[in-house]
Amino acid sequence: MYLYGASGHCKVIIDSIQSSSNVEIEGVFDDNETLKEILDIPVYRFDTFDKSKVRELFVSVGNNKIRKSIVEAIPATYKSVFHKSAVISKYATIDEGTCVLPNAVVNAGAKIGKHCIINSGAIVEHDVQLEDYVHISPNASLAGNVKIGEGTHIGIGAQVIQGIKIGKWVTIGAGTVVIRDVPDSTLFVGNPAREVKK
Repeated sequence: MYLYGASGHCKVIIDSIQSSSNVEIEGVFDDNETLKEILDIPVYRFDTFDKSKVRELFVSVGNNKIRKSIVEAIPATYKSVFHKSAVISKYATIDEGTCVLPNAVVNAGAKIGKHCIINSGAIVEHDVQLEDYVHISPNASLAGNVKIGEGTHIGIGAQVIQGIKIGKWVTIGAGTVVIRDVPDSTLFVGNPAREVKK
């Protein structure tokens, strides 16, 4: 398979793939012309690469908007990535292109959309629903029955109490404690969470 995006997030994806499968990573695509390899894997420019060689792809970009734009621009078979230490319930559903990284937990009844990131140590409790392109940062915790809209980023160490609905393309700041519903396209920070801008 190939990866798209040779950033720090890519390093964690490489490690996760190598920890849990014997899939060979053939290369990584990136726009940085000076970058030739990452963790001993060659880096190529996608615009000059023979696309017929690309059968399986994973977008290793942390930014939700950029990740979505890449997926929309490149028709491919998108694979998911699960680190061997991740705990994923057999009663959870996870769509294509999503990663569950080291020591993250996805519990029973959770429904995870396409191209989401469940980052290191994050907890996604029972019956949580994540729409596409959501990023749950390291050590963030979502209690049961939380619903999160497309493109939303939950910051590192944030906590969301049970039953909360968070809209689309929201940013929840690091360490924020969310105790009430959050509308689309807003930035919330603090404990308890408060809106600081649209």
